[in-house]
Amino acid sequence: MKLLALLIGLVVERLATQLFHLRTLRWLDRAIDFGFRQGDRVANWPAVIPVTILVIVLVLPVFLARLGLGDTLYELPYLILAILVLFFSLGPKDIGEDVDEFCRAIEEDDAERIQETARALIESDVPEDVADRTRLVEESVCIQANNRLFAVVFWFVLLGPVGAWAYRVTDLIRRRAVFNALRAEETDETPLTAASEMLHGWLAWIPARLTAIGYAMAGSFDGALTAWRTADQAPPSTSHGKSERLLARVGTGALALHNQDGESPANRSIRGAISANGLVYRLLIIWAVVISAMTLYGLSV
Repeated sequence: MKLLALLIGLVVERLATQLFHLRTLRWLDRAIDFGFRQGDRVANWPAVIPVTILVIVLVLPVFLARLGLGDTLYELPYLILAILVLFFSLGPKDIGEDVDEFCRAIEEDDAERIQETARALIESDVPEDVADRTRLVEESVCIQANNRLFAVVFWFVLLGPVGAWAYRVTDLIRRRAVFNALRAEETDETPLTAASEMLHGWLAWIPARLTAIGYAMAGSFDGALTAWRTADQAPPSTSHGKSERLLARVGTGALALHNQDGESPANRSIRGAISANGLVYRLLIIWAVVISAMTLYGLSV
């Protein structure tokens, strides 16, 4: 039933694009900020403890709902709950739409929209150099695919709607901690920010490596393997950063893109973004086939 819910949830996610704005979950920001304030009051505790408590509190409603439904009515209520939770755990935005908007902005030569759409993918400052921006966009598509899609699917398969929602909650907490630190113009990483990124990094570690393996299968295997073996010149200090750098290296290695003679920087940016999105789509097809096979096997027994 869990795998069937996943297949239906992925189909709904593809069709209900007009509802994606509901997945921003801004109403949770107040709850997360309240949790951070309570964490500041126990500064003598390791920061990971209040962050973990906050995750448990936010995941508890889904856990209790799953526990309360049990196997009633041939698990139909569970199926509805699983699809609903999966929809809100994915995203919040669709990578394909972000890539399309970025490409349209380049085609229309709208500098302001190019910066906005690139920032939506990179989620940080966009470099002025076109080649650097192109590289970061390609890397970010490979990174965001794991964060928005594949890691959620992994935890859903492993632990059901509770696992998928727990992963999304850790991501929401991490993003809010980083946002609060930037808003307060804090130059040094706060303990709560570090703990939030560490906790999210733990949950992202396994799915990030499965996604990297998938990139090798869906793209250039030799390019991906070479990139995997190549160490970063300045390796990140956190598990979250290491996972993101691995996805960036292996993903772009699997793309195996080369500059073409006479190709303009704008066309190169469009080709790179579309190719990265195509790699993600091919990997999604592979995962869907595997999940379908698992579902058929499960139904047969």
